[in-house]
Amino acid sequence: AALQQQGKSLIVVARNGVALGTIALADRLRDSSRRAIVQLRGMGIRVVMLSGDNHATAQAIAAEAGIADFRAEVMPQDKAALIHTLKLRPDDIVGMVGDGINDAPALAAADVSFAMKSGSDIALEAADITLMHNDLMSVADAISLSRATLRKIRQNLFFAFAYNVLGIPLAVMGLLNPVIAGAAMAMSSVSVVSNALLLKRWQPAVPTSATEASGSNLAA
Repeated sequence: AALQQQGKSLIVVARNGVALGTIALADRLRDSSRRAIVQLRGMGIRVVMLSGDNHATAQAIAAEAGIADFRAEVMPQDKAALIHTLKLRPDDIVGMVGDGINDAPALAAADVSFAMKSGSDIALEAADITLMHNDLMSVADAISLSRATLRKIRQNLFFAFAYNVLGIPLAVMGLLNPVIAGAAMAMSSVSVVSNALLLKRWQPAVPTSATEASGSNLAA
């Protein structure tokens, strides 16, 4: 029990029905995992850990990773059911991170899903995004980059509409010289492209303090 509380799975070695000893197995948590959890929570994302391990093992791993909400002894179909339950909350976007065959149903059920490149073929097929680094920080980076991209899209739409909203009425009323109108349209295209190119300067965010999560859920 003490070993299980440390996050270890136990295997009993026996010969002819006589127990010879116990082997304790454990997955080593990556150093960056806790930083990734802090980063995700700082982005307003609620993190839930779904594990097939027993409660004691799952609790120890969740505590080490800094995850307050976890579910233990979860079967593959139960993971998918939980994803569907989380999706019932209005305006929530539910993500799923996994790499095993057992994660495939939940990956397919999520609004957006991430699979590690070292994962099983079925997990890679079910996921929307394949992470090239087997690191949870890649999840935070992917979400951060997607948000930056959406901001650029909104900004570019504003620039494009602004030129047209201002220019077309002036051109119709004959108050805008055709040469200036053509130059304005060219400037519109240049500003949109230049603004989009600023994404090349994007850098992964530095982990921040965790804040109250709202609006998104991420199961792992």
